[in-house]
Amino acid sequence: MLPRIMASWWAPRRVVRGLSAMPERVKLVVLMVAMLIFLIAQAPLRAREAQLDPSVPFEARMSGALLAVLFLMPLLAYALASLLSFVLRLTPWRLSAEDSRLALFWALLAVSPAMLLWGLVGGMIGPGPALTLVQIVAGLGFLGIWCGGISALARQK
Repeated sequence: MLPRIMASWWAPRRVVRGLSAMPERVKLVVLMVAMLIFLIAQAPLRAREAQLDPSVPFEARMSGALLAVLFLMPLLAYALASLLSFVLRLTPWRLSAEDSRLALFWALLAVSPAMLLWGLVGGMIGPGPALTLVQIVAGLGFLGIWCGGISALARQK
């Protein structure tokens, strides 16, 4: 799985096309693994915030992150994938709901190494140009992988 994640950064269309036969239950596992990595990535930053402002303890910060990342984000991801599939029906391109979920969930998992770097930079260095640079790289990486996956799976009418 790790070689595919790394290959997604330079050839997202090829990687996502190769994953197109992924069963729905595996797509859910991909999403939840990505969300778990996102939660782990937040720990250094939340520890730094708790150290700088002890009025909210680390456990409370991580509990809030747990709720957001493991419970709310998967619901939002499913909603976004469904919305994208619906919107693309208005264009000449067709993307099934299953393919839309695959493209989004894989993009989230593929960007997770950048999210781990974001957490480390945020926890060790804090806000500043380095954190902004990592956020830009992670955001552009996510968009590139997601758009590459969409273009690999979309079919023209």
